[in-house]
Amino acid sequence: MSGADEFGIRPGEEMADLPAAFDAGLHFIGRLRTPWRTRRDCPKNGLQTDAVCTVEVDPAYASGLLTITGCTHLILLYWMDQATRGLVVQQPRHADGPRGTFALRSPARPNPIALSVVELIARAGDTLRVRGLDCLDGTPLLDIKPYYATTDSRPEARIDRAGAEP
Repeated sequence: MSGADEFGIRPGEEMADLPAAFDAGLHFIGRLRTPWRTRRDCPKNGLQTDAVCTVEVDPAYASGLLTITGCTHLILLYWMDQATRGLVVQQPRHADGPRGTFALRSPARPNPIALSVVELIARAGDTLRVRGLDCLDGTPLLDIKPYYATTDSRPEARIDRAGAEP
């Protein structure tokens, strides 16, 4: 589903002509269970909620969870299956002008891959309880990776909110 009906295209936004065929295939390894059923209800990022959510890993991949409880935080990669595909220029509601898709964290993009750093609360078999998700209930899960503060954190990183081009 493209998601164009719910998510729409705003004035000033630009779509790319997507290729007719895909370059790669993916296997969803599970689903994310959250309290949010509509885009309007969903937080803009995982820091805006304390909701405990569930990561359901398909049984075929459950052995990949071995020793995962040694991690306090995880990186979840997921497929925003209801997002508009192909936007390359967007008009965010919070911005005073258009922005390039690759300068935004919006789910509307050629490949709607999202990520969240989540706190791992518990594991029970092939499910994980986590805090820090920002997606709709039933979102397909692509991958789980450990979060390493020593290599993943970049405290010096900055974003120029004006978005000025050189």
